[in-house]
Order: sequence, then C-alpha cells, then structure tokens
Amino acid sequence: MTDIPTFTSKTIIEPFRVKVVEPLPLPSREAREVALEAARGNLFNIRAEHVTIDLMTDSGTGAMSQDQWAAMMRGDESYAGARSFFEFERVVRALTGKKHVIPTHQGRAAERILFSVVGGKGHVIPANTHFDTTRANVEASGAEAVDLVIPEGIDPESLHPFKGNVDVARLAAFLETHRGQVPLVLVTVTNNSGGGQPVSLGNLREVRAVCDRFGVPLFLDAARFAENAWFIKQREPGQKDRTPREIAQEMFSLCDGAMMSMKKDAFGNMGGFLVLNDDALAVECRNALILTEGFPTYGGLAGRDLGALAVGLEEILDERYLEYRIASTHYVWDHLQKAGVPLLSPAGGHAVYLDARRFLPHVPSPLLPGQSVSIALYREAGIRSVEIGTVMFGHTQPDGTQSPSPLDLVRLAIPRRVYTQSHMDYVIEAVIHVHEHRKSLGGYRITEEPKALRHFTCAFAAL
Repeated sequence: MTDIPTFTSKTIIEPFRVKVVEPLPLPSREAREVALEAARGNLFNIRAEHVTIDLMTDSGTGAMSQDQWAAMMRGDESYAGARSFFEFERVVRALTGKKHVIPTHQGRAAERILFSVVGGKGHVIPANTHFDTTRANVEASGAEAVDLVIPEGIDPESLHPFKGNVDVARLAAFLETHRGQVPLVLVTVTNNSGGGQPVSLGNLREVRAVCDRFGVPLFLDAARFAENAWFIKQREPGQKDRTPREIAQEMFSLCDGAMMSMKKDAFGNMGGFLVLNDDALAVECRNALILTEGFPTYGGLAGRDLGALAVGLEEILDERYLEYRIASTHYVWDHLQKAGVPLLSPAGGHAVYLDARRFLPHVPSPLLPGQSVSIALYREAGIRSVEIGTVMFGHTQPDGTQSPSPLDLVRLAIPRRVYTQSHMDYVIEAVIHVHEHRKSLGGYRITEEPKALRHFTCAFAAL
C-alpha cells in the first residue's frame, strides 16, 4: 500500500449537518418594493415571509441542536423549584462562578432589572460602548450612559486586534471626577455597537484594577462571551494554548456580576440571565424580577427554555464550532474587502459591518447613509440588515436636523447554524452589486419617531 501525506483541508466545514429544513422566501423585486412602501422604509416592519436572507440580528435567530430539542422535551414546567432551573443554575454557576443566578426572558430584561435598582438620576454608567437597549435602560432609570472605548474603537479602518477595549486612562479620570456617582462599570464583550470587536483579557484586568482602586463594581454584558474568548485565544499573546472555557471563566472571574442575552452565545430563541455575588443587590433584583418577570426559578421562561439554554451554554464553547463561526464571518468580510467594499476592520465575530459613510461618501451622516444602504440591499436582493449609526444612536435636534453618531454602519448579523456558504455567497454578490451602483443612492429623512429606541418603529422618506 502506498503511503500518502495526511490530508489537511483548506476549507473549514460546518461542524454539523442539516436535519430539518425551512423553505426560503423568494419574493420578487416588485413584491419587495411593495413591502418597503408598506413598512415606510423601516426594515423592522418588513414581514419575515418577504425576506430572503435575514441578517437583521443574530439574537434569537439561531438553530438549536438535537440535544437542545431533547432538553426541551424534558423541561420541568413546575411554577416553583423546577428541575430545569437547577440544571440551568448549575451550568451558569460553573461558567461564571457567581453565587446568585437570576433567569430573565431576555437580556434587556436583565438590563432593566439591574439599572432600575442601581441607576437613577445623578448616576452615570461608563462602558466601552453601550448597545441600544442597554443605553435605553440606563437612561430610562434617569442615569446617564457614557462610552469610553479606545480611540481605535471608533476608527473603522484601524486594525487594532481588540477595538472593544476600554480606554483605561479615561476611565480612571472619569471615576476620579465622578466619585459617588458611578454604581458600576460595564464592559460589553464583544463590543456590538463598535463592530463586534473583542475585549482583551489584559484590558479586563486593567479595568478590574481601576475599579478596585475606586471601589466600583465591574459588570460584563456577556451576550457574545464565547466569541470574545475565541478572539482572545487567537489574538492575545500567551492565550493560544488555553481552551475557550478557561478563558471565559477568567473573564467572568474578573467581574462582580454579569448580564447576558442568551439569544446570542447560548443558541437560545429566547432567554437571558443576571448573575451576581452581592447578596443585598441580589435580593433587590429578585424582588424586581418577581414584579415583572416571574418567580426566581423561572424568571419569565418556560422550563423547556431553561433546559435548552443550559445545553446551549455548553455547546457554544466547542472549539470546532467557534473556529467555524469566526471563519465563516471572516469569509464574507474577506470577499467584500477584496472587492473594495468599505468595511469596518478587522472582521468581527457575529457580523460584518459595512462602513456606510465611505460606502456613500456623497450622502452626509445627517441624511442617514446607513439606512440608504440597508434599504438598497433589501430592495435589490431581499437581504434584511440593520443600520447601526445615526438612526440608532443619533437624535433629532430642535431644528429637525440629525445629530450624527460616531459611526454609520450597516450590520450584516449572521445567525448561528442557519445559513450555508452558498447563502453567504449570495450576500457577497448582492453587496458588491449595490456598491457598484452606489452613486444612484440618495439620503433619507425620519418622518416619525418615538421618544426612545426610535430605530425599531420610526418611519423614513427618501430625499
């Protein structure tokens, strides 16, 4: 028998195979035009049956595994003391090391509970970058949300490996000048509003040290903790031989508490948690939970959901999955970058971010270039994305003009274990097509908007 060299594949294949399929909607361009008009230019108002590739969010849109479905069948639906909760609690404690595990129906519920207790008028919450619901819940409590990401974090062309890092010097100066006003420091991993960029372990350690110096608790927004751990393993010196679980456990060990939307890095279609070590704070948060979410052993979730989430927290730390996940996102980023499409660099974890300001240099930020690109992608190819820029984070001034955000991005968020490479090739082709015809795209204005989280329900008109 002839010996041949060991085969090494250049292709990172999906570490799963498909067992159930769902028909893919293929509406015509004319149907998409009608849907856009009915939605008044807001892609949140488009019915899912009119979307071919849905990249609006990776939150709650992933595919569950056979073991998660099995766990759902075993769910204990007892109102109090359900078996499913104690399994959920065991898994979350093993990962985070925190004493108190409070389930919630999703991440924003954990945010609302936490900030309703620690927030309030006169308080300020510094973070690397608050995401939309986080900022809204901070501000709804009467507190102020302040972003202190490193300068590279708002430079879309910077190749810094950890653009989600907190500017430690600014944080220390901020805590010095706001003594007694800061109930906690928040670090989002990965930094969603900044392009899905990771935070290094070194930076978390430095933030921990600053918090200790000023006696301020450190919390994590851990929706994508596993993807952040993988970036640390790949990019941070001294971390390559550690497992994602070991890295994640150290991340959690550096904080006093954490909140998580488990619709991201737990493969959940619904769910979240708040974890704490502070006994008194946990009592207050549980009381708030009972008022609006449910009893502490279900927290707005069915027992079957708790079971599926416990399994998902284990599956997300599989190295084969994380390698595939990050590589598949980079696949889209790399092809678009080679085609000259302006992108936020480097490639993030859960999404590819188009730099709308460079994509449409003839459309100034107050005229919402990100919304224009998002609408064009849907109109031309049935791809639903989301604007993360002046619509999401800016505001309308008294004279009716828009105050721009630091970045104008279009996020192509990739659901977990849902789309294949051919689907992503379709997305690549569509983005390149829109970019090639970008000069024909114009700006938009907001015609109606609510007081908070306006991007979900506002209306647009083309200029």
